[in-house]
Amino acid sequence: MTKEEFLKSLAEDSPSEMSSLLLSLWWDKKGDWDKAHRIAQDIPSSDGSRVHAYLHRVEGDKWNANYWYNRAGVKFSSLSLDEEWKSLVEEFLTL
Repeated sequence: MTKEEFLKSLAEDSPSEMSSLLLSLWWDKKGDWDKAHRIAQDIPSSDGSRVHAYLHRVEGDKWNANYWYNRAGVKFSSLSLDEEWKSLVEEFLTL
């Protein structure tokens, strides 16, 4: 899937087939934080922890976000939420 295809899919009511990482970010962008969070919680990798951290930043829970960034082995993001979302999407599209 290309970045353009992923972004275009956001106009749809349901996602096409994609990785759980991208699916979580897809639901976040669609405004369903709870669904995005449920998906991220079930991804047992450092990338899953990064998405989980990002989602807690969206929620405004810096303490919880920091916990998940630490679990992912990365520093707390200094990017804007939009920039971090785009960065994660671009990275996970290459996996």
